[in-house]
Amino acid sequence: TREEFLGAVTREITSHFRLEGDLQLELLRPWTAPEKTATLWETVVLEYPSAASSSMLVRCRELADGASAGEFTLVLRATLWREVWVARQPLALGAVFDPALLDIRRVDAFRERDGLPAAAGDRSYVISRAVPAGRLLTWHDVARRPLVRKGETVEVSAIQGQLIVTLKGVAMESGAQGEKVTVRNPDSRKDFSATVIDENRVQVRF
Repeated sequence: TREEFLGAVTREITSHFRLEGDLQLELLRPWTAPEKTATLWETVVLEYPSAASSSMLVRCRELADGASAGEFTLVLRATLWREVWVARQPLALGAVFDPALLDIRRVDAFRERDGLPAAAGDRSYVISRAVPAGRLLTWHDVARRPLVRKGETVEVSAIQGQLIVTLKGVAMESGAQGEKVTVRNPDSRKDFSATVIDENRVQVRF
């Protein structure tokens, strides 16, 4: 049926582009089901667009029990519904990301591409710019909370095999968990790169 065919195309596009959310497709041209009868139908997408968007051109082949039942060029209108965060009240620059201050809204991700998914965001993030109440949060509005701050003393764990040596250093730049930062040895005045692992803690492996 038309619904089964469109459902198969939807699954293929979702898988190909690894889309997160509820993809809904609408055919903009008439489509007639193949006249063949079969116990097993398979839809194979032959050509995808370069990127998933609200308007797509897709070429596919329909297989009936493994035999070709025709090729189709589809003109599709698409929506990708996804839940995103919305500010319930004004959010100040530097505030810790707090879901209790936010609401969830279902939007079309093809129109609101920068919307911050409700599945993302936790207290490891901070608000990177002021956000008024009622506005959609985007990835531009948040940043990973720095666990190491420029100019502060940090504990450095230097690891070589089973040997672990700890020393103090001075962070020459700020960084979030997992990021590389430059640290200065206060005695030798030499700089080296280290990975942020926790609050005021970095690690170096040799």
